[in-house]
Amino acid sequence: MVILLRGEKVVLRDLREEDIRKIYYFYYEAEDREFLQWDGPYEPLEQVSYAQFAEKYNGMLALVGTDKPRNRLIIEIDGEIKGSVGRYWVSEVTNWFEIGIAIYDSRYWSGGYGTEAFSMWMEYLFNSLDTVRLGIGTWSGNVRMMGLAAKCGMVEEARVRKARIVRGEYYDAIKMGILREEWESTGTL
Repeated sequence: MVILLRGEKVVLRDLREEDIRKIYYFYYEAEDREFLQWDGPYEPLEQVSYAQFAEKYNGMLALVGTDKPRNRLIIEIDGEIKGSVGRYWVSEVTNWFEIGIAIYDSRYWSGGYGTEAFSMWMEYLFNSLDTVRLGIGTWSGNVRMMGLAAKCGMVEEARVRKARIVRGEYYDAIKMGILREEWESTGTL
């Protein structure tokens, strides 16, 4: 099975081998790397070779064509890669994931692209997985991410004060989430 989800503004799709070079470009070579200032800036980005970077994507490429739920999908806008959505385990015991989004090209911020992509990603995950909740982890300076999560139905569940340092200043760590029954009550599924 190939994943290809079409919205009004974005397409979410499976990773292709040729995409890896473009993603590397956005992380390490692009002039506009503003997204790195917001996407977990308390964890410094290590410089890696293209071969090391590409190695991390082999597992995702192996899922393409299978019926297994994806860990990451590409965000395509007007036929070009502009970002990605992803998920990772917080607790396999309780079937809890945290999810995220990165729009690499800042010209596509605040235009509704991220909201549509994130909402589509949440719908895909609730339809594909037997998870009871989805959540995000961010920092209090990332107001855009908190606003996006709220627009998609998430609520703030935890705030750990002064738990993150970004550019020399303390910020709170923020956890937001949505339960399956809350998502289902929106009539989206």
